Amino acid sequence: MSAITTPLAPRAELLARASRVREVAAQYADEADRDARFPVEALAALRAERLLSAHVPRELGGEGATMEELVAICAELGRGDTSVAMAYAMHQIQVGCILRHSADSPWYQAYLARLVAEQRLIASATSELGVGGDLRTSKCSVVREGDACRVEKQASVISYGEHTDDILVTARRNPDAAPGDQVIFLVRRDQCELEKVSGWDTLGMRGTASNGFVLRATFSPDQILGAPFADVASQTMVGYSHVLWTGAWLGVARESVARARKFVQGEARKAPGKTPPSALRLAEATAKFHTMAALVDDGRREYDRRSHDPDALSSFSFVVRINDLKLATSELMVEIVAGCLKTVGIIGYRNDSRFAMGRLLRDAYGSTMQITNERIYGTNAQLLLMTRED
Repeated sequence: MSAITTPLAPRAELLARASRVREVAAQYADEADRDARFPVEALAALRAERLLSAHVPRELGGEGATMEELVAICAELGRGDTSVAMAYAMHQIQVGCILRHSADSPWYQAYLARLVAEQRLIASATSELGVGGDLRTSKCSVVREGDACRVEKQASVISYGEHTDDILVTARRNPDAAPGDQVIFLVRRDQCELEKVSGWDTLGMRGTASNGFVLRATFSPDQILGAPFADVASQTMVGYSHVLWTGAWLGVARESVARARKFVQGEARKAPGKTPPSALRLAEATAKFHTMAALVDDGRREYDRRSHDPDALSSFSFVVRINDLKLATSELMVEIVAGCLKTVGIIGYRNDSRFAMGRLLRDAYGSTMQITNERIYGTNAQLLLMTRED
């Protein structure tokens, strides 16, 4: 007679699946980092656990995962491999853009069903050579040719581009449009050609395999989202990015604190009744971790609170607020991991130790480079001159 089991609550069930992916990601993280290769094993595990469609509403076959649940999944994955967590976050950012801006488009309704059935991975081609890192500006444009559209884009970065199934692309609306008059559209991998033009030999986050490509695609006009990219960016892309990225970084910080705690507890067992000197550094890193966790949760709640109000999402005060979330957490993440390295000392400096902090610290510094903090501080400086206190 089989045992009667009680199903897990949806949130616990999602996290249990994410935990299984995390175990796979952790197994291959150092290898993927060493070779700067995309962790395909973790991608296979994400597909097996059907987590790529987690954010798709239940009525379309997905899990209907909330932003809170996505943050929790990203954090769990971040404990195993930063690059896996970041790839998952980036994928869900693209899913969010589609869900919030495709309205009742038959093409996108069919695509979302295919995403659920096939667990398709979506990448992003928003960066472009020659625009100074400004995603709100494009040089390339959509060109209409009869009933089809085509685009050629010099994408400076397409994370996991060689492993993605589909790509969300930005371009000027037409060849006569201004640089800021942009549209965004999804192209399937079988609709485009990717010519690799640069590699990804970086300090950290090496597993994202964020190579540069020339993207050439031919696609249907139905694949262009109806909303201007300016609205997609302000109402969805920026908010999703900063909230989900910080969830991934929180997982990295948590893993570093967990390793440091195990080390300190081991030191304490060697001298019962005495507090190891390293415990003070652990206490400091843990306090910073709890501050970071509170910031991530507060930022997510703020986005959720405004998520159905386009004007609130586009307001200067909210842009500053969500930018501050990215700035504060990325800098705290570096402090936390560096503090944990000081806690464990030379054994954390070694790459062949179970307390190794090298990859975690290198990945932590990457968080300040992903849309560089200097650029964001500059944006906030301008916005604060026009923002009333609220």
